[in-house]
Amino acid sequence: MTDSAGPPSDPDRPEATEGGGQQDGTPQDGTPESGSPQDGSPQSGTPQGDVSQEKDPAAAEADTADGAGAAGPEAEAGEADAASPGEAAAGSEPAAGPVRGEADGVQTWADQPKDGILAARRSHWLRWTALAASFLVLIAAGVGWWMYKKLDGNITTDTGAVAELKAYEKERPTPVVVDAQNILLIGSDSRAGDNREYGRDDGGSQRSDTTILLHLAADRKSATAVSIPRDLMVEIPSCRTADDKKTRERFTQFNSAFELGGTACTIRTVERMTGIRIDHHMVVDFNGFKDMVDAVDGVEICLKEPINDKDARLELPAGRQTLNGEEALGYVRARKSLGNGSDTERMERQQQFLGALVNKMQSNGVLLNPTRLYPVLDAATKSLTTDPGLASLRDLYDLVRGMRDVPTEQVQFLTVPRQPYRNDPNRDELVEPDAGDLFKQLREDKPVAVVPADELEEAEREQESGRDGKPDDAASESPTPTPTYSGSSAADDLCKQ
Repeated sequence: MTDSAGPPSDPDRPEATEGGGQQDGTPQDGTPESGSPQDGSPQSGTPQGDVSQEKDPAAAEADTADGAGAAGPEAEAGEADAASPGEAAAGSEPAAGPVRGEADGVQTWADQPKDGILAARRSHWLRWTALAASFLVLIAAGVGWWMYKKLDGNITTDTGAVAELKAYEKERPTPVVVDAQNILLIGSDSRAGDNREYGRDDGGSQRSDTTILLHLAADRKSATAVSIPRDLMVEIPSCRTADDKKTRERFTQFNSAFELGGTACTIRTVERMTGIRIDHHMVVDFNGFKDMVDAVDGVEICLKEPINDKDARLELPAGRQTLNGEEALGYVRARKSLGNGSDTERMERQQQFLGALVNKMQSNGVLLNPTRLYPVLDAATKSLTTDPGLASLRDLYDLVRGMRDVPTEQVQFLTVPRQPYRNDPNRDELVEPDAGDLFKQLREDKPVAVVPADELEEAEREQESGRDGKPDDAASESPTPTPTYSGSSAADDLCKQ
């Protein structure tokens, strides 16, 4: 029992020596087994040579640990640990003491506080990083929510038109292709409010200065915008006025529908004329158009001749130039001072400018960049009135997202086939069967091709000359060609025409 209990306490004997040297080694007879911790004498029967051999490695470790070999409070604490009943218990393994010493000897006592400080600093830094990241996320979420609510609140919802259209649901066309969308865009030239500077205010009455039927293909690979002339002679159904009166059905110029019965009357007139179901509508006033142009930093055009139009408040030199919002509005509204002064040429300028605007937005990545898209949406929504189906920012975003991947060459602009009205050359009438073919293609979501007017005229002359001397059934064997109309695309460079 004495032999097995002695060795674990031997390696700690040098720690009790003040100078770091060896003890006398003479056994002290009568010393009890539970003697003072400072008494490092071996147990009875243990050779002194064995004590010195096991003492040297421990002494070296002790010297390394305290740097000077002096026994301080740490050494006393170490001896106390070594002499504890748990360490000196019978049957304990001899390696238990040295393993503890080795673990303590890996680092100096001075190093241990450094590691603790570094660990505390690292933990402190991680906590602050997490808090800062959480704070930034909350700020971003708050700003994003504020921006969303602001844009969403800008939109004016036209519930009156929806209620009016519902009353005439039985007479409205049935959609042919479900996934395709037909949106009626109405440019209001009301002089009320902020628009009074552009002309006389007739008690806040509205006129549809520009009306475009936008057809989005079901596969979203093409978009076709068809302008409807304001002076086109059409059948306008009986409509309900703003003071809750009913108008009589009449054959008159197209823009009277908006003035008489507002958006609902205009939609019903277009549906009756085309047989196309209108899914949504948007009404944009002058200021909305100006702000959108300014939001994309202007739109570039080319002028063959200088413009000086006092009515449109526009004075521009010839050549390539970038128009701001105010100049752009004057350019698309100018009529008397440009070309032959007809509404036909004005619509062509409007189509070309809208194409340049779409090209600017796609080529500059506006639709894919939230930072640049926000000002555009803010400008658009401030002056936008829509049906409930497009009256939220989410609905508008889905619409824009569906259009952003349409190639610019497949964003096409044209005017319904028309000619001077036989009874009044200052009015227009549809050209048949060309107009009917166009409406049928859009109604059934089939492709339509557009080319510049001069190219179309040349192609028609070649086609007429090619028919001479050929059998009547020769052309019937070839597949039906895609109907081609005079127009432009968003990919066209106005300066190369």
